Amino acid sequence: MALAGCLPRSNRGEGDAAPRDPSKDDAAKATPAPSEPARADPTAVAQAPKAQALPARQTYDTAIPPTPDNLAARAAALTERYGPHGLSVMVEPPFVLVGNEGAEALRHRAESTVRWAVRRLSQDYFDALPRDIVEVWLLGDDASYRAHARAVFGEEPDTPYGYFTPKHQALIMNISTGGGTLVHELVHPFIDSDFPECPAWLNEGLASLYEQCSDHEGRIWGLTNWRLHGLQQTIEAGRLPSFGSLLSTTRDQFYGEDQGSNYAQARYLCLYLQEAGQLRDFYRSFRHDVGHDPTGLATLRGYVGQDMTAFQRHWEQWVLTLRYG
Repeated sequence: MALAGCLPRSNRGEGDAAPRDPSKDDAAKATPAPSEPARADPTAVAQAPKAQALPARQTYDTAIPPTPDNLAARAAALTERYGPHGLSVMVEPPFVLVGNEGAEALRHRAESTVRWAVRRLSQDYFDALPRDIVEVWLLGDDASYRAHARAVFGEEPDTPYGYFTPKHQALIMNISTGGGTLVHELVHPFIDSDFPECPAWLNEGLASLYEQCSDHEGRIWGLTNWRLHGLQQTIEAGRLPSFGSLLSTTRDQFYGEDQGSNYAQARYLCLYLQEAGQLRDFYRSFRHDVGHDPTGLATLRGYVGQDMTAFQRHWEQWVLTLRYG
């Protein structure tokens, strides 16, 4: 999966963008677990100028569960509204996908990325489907991504990769930046329904873990990625917060104070638990016990030991042994 990171417009702070190392853009390609998407139809992609004439998206006042009938009805409505403008629409439960690369490319992305990720994420973590239909808009280049965001959603993207808009329950992304952004963002609507009390550190730690991933014995498996270098530098400088501090951050603190370090520390804690064979059980235990352990610290101690200072020293030494690129 190619790397990318993106932020929803409300949950993670207006105007913020996930920290990224631009020098890694060309090198941030991992051997994907699913096959690469079919080559987009360049004629279909060249819709950016026409996007200005697209009708604005219909709004919905209440949540619409992603049942088969509701998904089919939403797809039919989107096809009627946007099909004449060259967009393809299809259902890939529990989502509705919209794309401008042609029907074949959209179908391939649905099967090789969305279906691949949803099956593996659901078998490991999520017992509940998203409570609302989420539309996934996959635009084939930067120009069409920005044009469709403006015309359909009335928004100006503040990231070149993609973002989730809770207001519209839609993910809008520049799919040419890679599938990692897409997998990252697919995690959020599941957590929102399956674990609504989930703190930001785990929500983003789990999502960012799969920015770069592969298949491991039929399970989705996070790999090292571009966030590693900055984390190692912070550890070596002695500036990394304690896990007690990280886990106790509020949503605003996580997204607003040293965001890059927070993302990386949360991601590589999840990677550590994954490598120890504990991440799936930790998620489910924390979800069960969140009422009396809202930060997850007590649950984490049950997996890594009561002495968090000793664990952090061990974890930091482990992180320093990791390599990426």
